[in-house]
Amino acid sequence: MHNNDDLSRQLKNVDETALNRLYEENFERIYRYILLKVGNQMEAEDLTQQVFLNAIRSFSTFEDRGMPVSAWLFRIAHNLVVDLLRKKSKRESVSLEDPRVKSVSGEDALDMVERNFNINELRQAVDQLTDAQKEVIHLRFAAELSIGEVARLMGRSEGAVKALQHSAIKALRKILVRPVDNE
Repeated sequence: MHNNDDLSRQLKNVDETALNRLYEENFERIYRYILLKVGNQMEAEDLTQQVFLNAIRSFSTFEDRGMPVSAWLFRIAHNLVVDLLRKKSKRESVSLEDPRVKSVSGEDALDMVERNFNINELRQAVDQLTDAQKEVIHLRFAAELSIGEVARLMGRSEGAVKALQHSAIKALRKILVRPVDNE
C-alpha cells in the first residue's frame, strides 16, 4: 500500500496517476462492499462508478484528516447505498426471462441463478443482524478491510469491532445453519 499522505497530496492536485491508483487500489473492495449491500450486480457496478465520480467531483473539498483515502471512498459508497435503498420500495429478483440470464448458456445460467440465490440467502441472513453488525460484516468481508480500518471507519475501538464481528458471525451461523430433518 502506498503512503496515504503522498496519495492525498496528489489527489489535491487531481493528478491523473493518483486517480488511476485510487481507482485500481480501491475498485474491487468498494464494488464487493456495495454488491453485498444491494445484491444486484448491475446496481453495484453503477454505484461503484458513481463513488469514483463523486470522489473526483469533490477532490477540491477533500481534507486529509489522517484517515486512509479509502475511508473517504467507503463513506461515499455508504451514503450512495443508503440513498438507493431509501428509494427502493421492494427488492428485485433475477427472473429466468431476464436478458442477462438468457444471453448465457444453460449451464452458465444455472450457475448464475445458484450464485444469486446464495448471495440473496446471505443478504437475507445479514439483514437480520443489528446495523452495527451488518456494517462490520460488510466492511470486513466484502470490502476486506482490516480490523483497524473498520474501527477507524466506524469510530469504534478495535476491541469493539472484534466483539461485533464475533457476535455477527455467531448470529449468522444460527440463521444459516438449518437443522437437518430426520425423515
